[in-house]
Amino acid sequence: MNLLDRHIFKSVLATCAAAVALFAFVVALPNVARELINPLLAGQFDPATFARLVALLFPFAISFALPMGILTGVLLTLGRLSADSEITAMRAAGISVGRAARPVFILGTLCAVGALYINFESAPWARAQFHREFADAVRTNPLAIIVPKTFIRDFKGTVLYVGAKDGAVLHDIWLWNLDEQSRVRRLVRAESGRLDFDEKTNSLVPTLTNARIEERDPEDPEDFSKSLKAASVGRLEEWRISLDRYFGKNLVRIKQEWLTYDQLRAEQARHAAQVPAPEKRAEHTREQMRFALIVQDKINLSLAVFSFALLGVPLGIKVSRRETSANLGLALVLVLGFYVLTVMVKWLDKYPAYRPDLLLWLPNVLFIGLGLWLFTRIDRK
Repeated sequence: MNLLDRHIFKSVLATCAAAVALFAFVVALPNVARELINPLLAGQFDPATFARLVALLFPFAISFALPMGILTGVLLTLGRLSADSEITAMRAAGISVGRAARPVFILGTLCAVGALYINFESAPWARAQFHREFADAVRTNPLAIIVPKTFIRDFKGTVLYVGAKDGAVLHDIWLWNLDEQSRVRRLVRAESGRLDFDEKTNSLVPTLTNARIEERDPEDPEDFSKSLKAASVGRLEEWRISLDRYFGKNLVRIKQEWLTYDQLRAEQARHAAQVPAPEKRAEHTREQMRFALIVQDKINLSLAVFSFALLGVPLGIKVSRRETSANLGLALVLVLGFYVLTVMVKWLDKYPAYRPDLLLWLPNVLFIGLGLWLFTRIDRK
């Protein structure tokens, strides 16, 4: 029997590992394309920094890929065993489905425990570390953000276009200053100039040559019937291009999900010890619920690894398919349903009276219940 356990365990482990790696790559790829490709092409990152930043994205990606990878691996392995009549042979030898699936449950339990560590420690640390190292890389060479012949929209309230860049000197500079509705309220065009980095304010200060500025009506910038104010300018001391998009924000305060377990508990205790004013009590209660939701969400995402392993066994045997595409499609539908339910519950974070922190357990309860029900149906056959 130990030989059979090892055979099933190794088969499921290898398939699950390949599936998790694939889904982690799919989850991480959009972040790599959005955050890292342009700075790499602009020469802002060396290959070693780029590789380290990519590696820091994977713990976060694995936290989401693990449940789906486990389900896909179990479906593929059990579906193949069932299609090859190996499950039928085991049952003919007196081995129950539950007994044959024991290695799957062991693997699911181990992966669920590992997911707890990833969700509470590795992924938050890696996510915060990614932004710290990204900020450091940008800080060492902030002008590398500027890519010639590209409209740069990463700056809040400013769009920048540079025709050419010769070291620190920029040519054919266009600057659009936008209002809160993204309407152009000021336009600056210069033959050449440079952008000086002000480390104290984390901003770029334009110094321009042969430049003209056009001021539009601040109340209605799109009303071109009014005459525009034009003037020649040199250094735009009052116009600073904020780099908060890159490293000017306190990421820990903005993203509570990026706190490790000890940090999250400490922040939750600190917030709970505050005595809010009467008009702030409702907001204080909602904020406390957000902390509870973060904790419960990480726990439930870890438990989902075991839930999907449990559900995958009877589904894989019942479907009895060797085709990878069919099993992958089934896994996608189930995981999508799980995440849709989870997101719907999270929408209740503004209504603490409904206890969304407890309702987060509903998807796992449903999937575990479905898995147990399918097990009873298979055992009766």
